[in-house]
Amino acid sequence: MLITRDEQSIIPVGGLTQNVQWTEKTDSQRDAADMKALVCIPTYNEIENLPRIIPEVLARDARFSVLVIDDNSPDGTGNWADDEARRNPRVHVLHRREKQGLGQAYLAGFRWALERGFDLVFEMDADFSHNPDYLPQFLAAAEHADLVIGSRYIKGVNVINWPMSRLLLSYFANVYTRVVTGLPLRDATGGFKCYHRRVLESVNLDAVRSNGYSFQIEMSFRAWRRGFTLTEIPIVFVDREMGTSKMSKKIVREAVWMVWRLRLLRLLGRL
Repeated sequence: MLITRDEQSIIPVGGLTQNVQWTEKTDSQRDAADMKALVCIPTYNEIENLPRIIPEVLARDARFSVLVIDDNSPDGTGNWADDEARRNPRVHVLHRREKQGLGQAYLAGFRWALERGFDLVFEMDADFSHNPDYLPQFLAAAEHADLVIGSRYIKGVNVINWPMSRLLLSYFANVYTRVVTGLPLRDATGGFKCYHRRVLESVNLDAVRSNGYSFQIEMSFRAWRRGFTLTEIPIVFVDREMGTSKMSKKIVREAVWMVWRLRLLRLLGRL
């Protein structure tokens, strides 16, 4: 039975009950079992993590492929990824000449995915802070939502190995984002996400300006403003055990002013 756009239902997602706007199926939408899913993993000096994370991702579901987006890592991450792609047809590599930021890496991955017909596109870190065990829950939630966000704050605070200063910064950054923009998410800065291709096709990727963690806010805000359904599922975020964090003061400053830019664009009717 098809459900019209005007009907709503309440469904449990990750143990939570949420209102979800159902969308009418069309002939162009594939059954969930036939959907192609791409996990985009940006890398810069992740040689210790990448050989461990890729097999874990691919083992979760036969529909998954991985795109490594490497910013010319000096530790050989890109070279290892090339070798793995030659061995495994489910692994792909996109090389960039220099380190250009998280947002630009994901935008390049989104365009690559759309050009090759993927139905679901994931964002995921290489360092196991995003646990691959949650991927099946994302797939289940994506059957009823256009954008699924893995949330650290939807059921309390679920972050491990962060110093209190960083935890407070992250938590109150999300409160700040909700107040300024109205975006109804508990974890707007989270980077473990799954987009339906219709979201990425609708958003003008060339107009996305953010490049640090505020990129996550901007993409979710643009999807929300276009009427897409956003759903959060609870995850536990564990800080990296290997490699170096990419957090910087520049990234924090960008997030502070970006939310006001989004609010202004909304008031002007340009989003």
